[in-house]
Amino acid sequence: MIERHYSFIIPVYNRPKEMEELLESLSNIEGDFEVIIIEDGSQNSSEVAVSKFNTKLNISYYFKENTGPGDSRNYGMRKAKGNYFIILDSDVIVPSTYLKTVNDHLSRQYLDCYGGGDKSQDSFTDIQKAIDYAMTSFLTTGGIRGSAHSQLSKSYEPRSFNMGLSKSAFIESGGFGDIHPGEDPDLSIRLKKKNFKVGYIGGAFVYHKRRVDFLKFSSQVNKFGLVRPILLKRYPETEKITYWFPFFYLLFFAVGVFLLFFEFYFVIYFYVLYNFLILMNSMMNYKTIKIGLLSVLSTNIQFFSYGSGFIKSYYFIHILKKKPRLIFPHLFFSQ
Repeated sequence: MIERHYSFIIPVYNRPKEMEELLESLSNIEGDFEVIIIEDGSQNSSEVAVSKFNTKLNISYYFKENTGPGDSRNYGMRKAKGNYFIILDSDVIVPSTYLKTVNDHLSRQYLDCYGGGDKSQDSFTDIQKAIDYAMTSFLTTGGIRGSAHSQLSKSYEPRSFNMGLSKSAFIESGGFGDIHPGEDPDLSIRLKKKNFKVGYIGGAFVYHKRRVDFLKFSSQVNKFGLVRPILLKRYPETEKITYWFPFFYLLFFAVGVFLLFFEFYFVIYFYVLYNFLILMNSMMNYKTIKIGLLSVLSTNIQFFSYGSGFIKSYYFIHILKKKPRLIFPHLFFSQ
């Protein structure tokens, strides 16, 4: 068996504070690894933050023009000396046992590409915890995304905030494409089509700060919705009914409100019940009604924003047959 040498690949854009927190967590990890930082044309660079860890970590820092996170990850992997890459977003914090968990799993069951989960930390704001709930709970899209996969999976798509990729898989696939967001499922689909082993490592989680306010969160998940029909156009064999769930949530809510004028309440009762379950489950997790209420809000923002983006993109791409790059140029980077 080929010995694995790990390279952490971390693109960053205007996040020096988050980068310092991430590097601090990496300095507590045991093992032999290198860290590759790619500054993606930031105005507020992380150079000073990175310099604080030059004696604590085997670290390389590169500054390049802004070409997006996917291209920056490819840039970092081309510079890396390792033969297995661990790709992280700059707004995560890594547990000290992370690398051991990954290495133990790959030794038992090798994966050419893996994804890991994410959690919130006690230090996160209430809004960040609520957003984390919306993204990871089994009652929301956390269940839809299949976060409990532990074996090889045909449907699971690792996300690049916490992803591993072998050097051979990177070379053969060419790495990430020019779309963003959506570059990670695009890569996952291409890897599986080439018969690389793709799966989930349950214990390899990170603490993910995500967005700090609901407006940014709404914009982010709306882009996720816009991207999925583009990927379905590229890879129609990946079509799943679950991709439509947020749109159906939005549609039936509108129908429910309309039916209120005719004194039909059964549709709205469903929404009241579902949101009550969200409230109760979040309160049980976080032990506070405030985060419970914020989780209800974040879940609805997620469904409404994703659903509206999905149906808009589906209409233009699949019904009107428009070219994605012309209709949604902000979803693509030049590489």
